[in-house]
Amino acid sequence: MLPRLFTLFAGLGLSGIAQAAATHYPLTIENCGMSQTFEQAPQRAVTIGQAGTEMLYALGLGDKLVGTSLWFNDVLPEYLAQNAKVERLADNDPSFESVINKRPQLLAVQLEWMVGPQGVVGTREQFNELKIPTYLMPSDCEGKDNLVGADGTRLQPFRIDSVYKSVSQLAEIFDVQDRGEALNAQLKARMGNAVAKVKGKDLSQASALFWFSSADLDIDPYVAGRKGIPDFMLDTLGVRNVVESNEEWPTVGWETLAKANPTWLVIARMDRRRFPADDFQKKLEFLRSDPVTRNMDAVKQGRIIVLDAHAMQASTRLFSGMNVLAEAFATGKAPQP
Repeated sequence: MLPRLFTLFAGLGLSGIAQAAATHYPLTIENCGMSQTFEQAPQRAVTIGQAGTEMLYALGLGDKLVGTSLWFNDVLPEYLAQNAKVERLADNDPSFESVINKRPQLLAVQLEWMVGPQGVVGTREQFNELKIPTYLMPSDCEGKDNLVGADGTRLQPFRIDSVYKSVSQLAEIFDVQDRGEALNAQLKARMGNAVAKVKGKDLSQASALFWFSSADLDIDPYVAGRKGIPDFMLDTLGVRNVVESNEEWPTVGWETLAKANPTWLVIARMDRRRFPADDFQKKLEFLRSDPVTRNMDAVKQGRIIVLDAHAMQASTRLFSGMNVLAEAFATGKAPQP
């Protein structure tokens, strides 16, 4: 992994990489309201959430992973060989026992409802009692109340800096700050590319709706609310989110959504299958056949963007998702799914 990693980062400036400071242990990090101390760089890590998994792969730390869980999409092709060596504890939420049985020296968690005050896997205190440090992605706890709403409620708008912060802090925990700096530089460049694609385009009248999934196709869908990650994506590109709730993924009726008549529909493509609507093809079939949705302008005019579900999360894939959206908004054409 390392030769490819440094080849990838070569264009970002090796002189900057060489100047990165080393981690001094014991290292204490303030993370989502708790102090976590690392006596040394973890040799065994477990992830609950694809965001942390692919972030560690991108940092060249795949050999430190001994277990992963909570996947929305298949792993990126460039990490396929590495991922095949890591045990998948669960496609969705793992058991507490399966995590601790891996004897991790770090547990990286994407979503606080997995490991938090009401964590379905366990609480941070439970893991701390076993001397297992937990690292929660700041993107899911900073400026957010995860005890209100099914997926939490944003009190403040999502900040892209929280993703860069995760990269930097994970790099510091593992003493690979040079790789963290290079990865963040790459992500910021991708963000700049996306913004540049829509520069000079008048999108002031454009609006969009993100449809993640539905517990059943006959009931209200889970859509992206205000202040969350999809809302950040739209706002950055100058497009309005038609959903007004501050919940992360509220359910809203199709009659209300059809009345809002968004310019664009963005639907999640998933490889998981918890709900029928996880299948983007079923989403498309519904939109084109339902008597309410089939009359929406976005459906009639083919302005439906299929985007990886993981690109709608605070992850390294968010940046490629931004570029997919920017290209569609700039050209007025949805890419082929």
